[in-house]
Amino acid sequence: MLQKLKETTPTRVGFFLLAVIFFWLKTYLAYHLEFSLGVEGIYQHFLLFLNPLASSLLLFSLSFWFSDAKRGYRALFVIYFLNSLLLFANILYYREFSDFITIKAVLSATTTTKSIGASIFQMFHLQDILYWIDFFLLIWLFRKRKTTVQAGAPLKKRMAIGTLALSVVIFLVNLGLAEIDRPQLLTRTFDRNYIVKYLGMNVYTIYDGIQTAQANAVRASADSSDMAPVLDYVDDHYAAPTEDYFGQTEGRNVVFIHLESMQQFLIDLSLTEENGVTSEVTPFLNQLYHSPDSYSFSNFFHQTSQGKTSDAELLIDNSLFGLPQGSAFTQVGADNTFHSTPQILKDKGYTSAVFHGNVGSFWDRDNVYKSFGYDYFFSSETSYTLNEENSLEYGLKDKLFFQESVQYLEQMQQPFYTKFITVSNHFPFPPDELNTVFDIPDTEDETINGFFNTVHYADESLEEFFQYMKDSGLYENTIFVLYGDHYGISNSRNKTLAPLLDKDPETWNDYENTMLQRVPLIIHAPGIGTGGINDTYGGQVDVMPTVLHLLGIDTQSYIQMGQDLLSPDRDNLVVLRNGNVISPIYTALGNNLYDTATGNPIYLDPEMESPIAAKVQELKEAGQMQLNMSDQVVNGDLLRFYSPPNFTPADKSLHNYLDSPAKLLEDFQSSGEEGTSLLQENNGESTVPLYQTDAPEFPGNQPASVEEGTEESSELPTEPVEETEE
Repeated sequence: MLQKLKETTPTRVGFFLLAVIFFWLKTYLAYHLEFSLGVEGIYQHFLLFLNPLASSLLLFSLSFWFSDAKRGYRALFVIYFLNSLLLFANILYYREFSDFITIKAVLSATTTTKSIGASIFQMFHLQDILYWIDFFLLIWLFRKRKTTVQAGAPLKKRMAIGTLALSVVIFLVNLGLAEIDRPQLLTRTFDRNYIVKYLGMNVYTIYDGIQTAQANAVRASADSSDMAPVLDYVDDHYAAPTEDYFGQTEGRNVVFIHLESMQQFLIDLSLTEENGVTSEVTPFLNQLYHSPDSYSFSNFFHQTSQGKTSDAELLIDNSLFGLPQGSAFTQVGADNTFHSTPQILKDKGYTSAVFHGNVGSFWDRDNVYKSFGYDYFFSSETSYTLNEENSLEYGLKDKLFFQESVQYLEQMQQPFYTKFITVSNHFPFPPDELNTVFDIPDTEDETINGFFNTVHYADESLEEFFQYMKDSGLYENTIFVLYGDHYGISNSRNKTLAPLLDKDPETWNDYENTMLQRVPLIIHAPGIGTGGINDTYGGQVDVMPTVLHLLGIDTQSYIQMGQDLLSPDRDNLVVLRNGNVISPIYTALGNNLYDTATGNPIYLDPEMESPIAAKVQELKEAGQMQLNMSDQVVNGDLLRFYSPPNFTPADKSLHNYLDSPAKLLEDFQSSGEEGTSLLQENNGESTVPLYQTDAPEFPGNQPASVEEGTEESSELPTEPVEETEE
């Protein structure tokens, strides 16, 4: 074998090709042995095999630009060593953090090394020799053939140019094939795993470097003087709370429920089967929506863009918009300073947590939440038991998710601020043989049909969770905030949806599409009795000041783009991320104007001045100002220059979400007799048995024959699941 290798390397080209093949195969081996990339199907496996080739060709071909053989070989060995070092560093980093190294981590190498600490030597495995033996084999081959490989005529430049061109062609083919399976791969970055899976380690490193450079350039050019116009805007934009609502729920626990893909048109919607039986799609949400203990909003819009769910979280927790392109979570979120609700409430004695049945690295949540100040993050890798039966490709099914979460909830010190991110009602709304709970409508679009089933399932899971909150004794002292994160049915399917909403598909237009961007917002506070359905126009950016005012915290000194939805001083204006604006009277969509109440188009002569045109222009400018102020804060990381009175910025070094369950237990035990958790209030008696679910996957709910023959898997699905345009 070694003799054959020696015979294949008599020339620089042969040696170069051998180096490319070695590194290509080594990288592919590492993909399978070291990283959990969630590769499925022959197509993705082919892309995984292909993606190391282009970058290897490109990098190693740099050695061809040295016409002198000795320098060329020296360059090849240096490049090969550095590339191997990058791969191996990512292997070690991934073993510790289940993530890939970022340029930011490299730039803060002292912190990174410190965080790995004494465990660095424990991260080495015997198999690591596989990632270096090829390098030493190449050195041995070079030394054995030293006289031969340095002989011969110098390489011509066309060899270097040709190899470079070939690598570019292969990369473009790779990228094109990746775009087929994952559209907008480089513009909507969900997870670093995606870039590695589709395009390779080197491309990911280059991409991350470009993103970091762009963010750092904007951030570096910002200074404290940039806060002046933002402070002026926030001061002018502030909507004071009323005495009736301010502090109405002071001191209560806070439970946010992130309703995946839930749209407002579902509220009070009933569908009729062929036999004439009519059923409500969301009976429990309808009950909450109409409760006198709920502040419900009929004209509440999502304001997300390409960041979808992550944009919604940024808006809800920070009253700041996502970015025009990509996700703020993945581009700047982990490094920025935020004045997030969990960090604000921490100074009021609150503990905080996020519960999510998917992988923690998706949307870079496991890093961004540290900037938000969350104490704990319970994700699929650390906190839930997932198997093929109880989970979808997006994570743990909602009924099981809520049931498994309460074991952690009952240990949390009160008052607490928590967020539950549901996943079952997520595109493409796949059929689930165990959970087909709503089998109407029957349209020509299977996505729409499935949507109503998963929505109804999500509604049932909410009812089960609320019943537990009542049975456990947490309900009365909690304020619940339920919100839709973004649309579920995309504009391309809305004409098919129209008849179910008693609309005519033939007259459907952009106005109708925009009105379907309304999502539910229900703030439910048991016992208040002053609730009702509010028709004010607002969006997700307005949730944070509204909730803080209900908790008795004045937001005037905080940098928030939204306004209290219950304040009579609010502007009653919604600005969407694309710049379109909606008010109770006018809806401006690009150059088109509509009467908001009727949807009728309003035609204005551009050559004539009119009060309507002036008012619409004023609304557009107000909306654009709100977006601009938010973008300046996010892109420039301006909150690092300003701290409100009595506010302590989050210390990211205090959090390591890989051990959240253990950290929660440690905090629970250390609180001793002064502990305020539900479990301590019950003298150590768990409330988990009180949770009742009809989930067929739940142990005890399955037929005996199924239950006995089912082996529970201890392996967790590790693929970070994509957020699609839908």
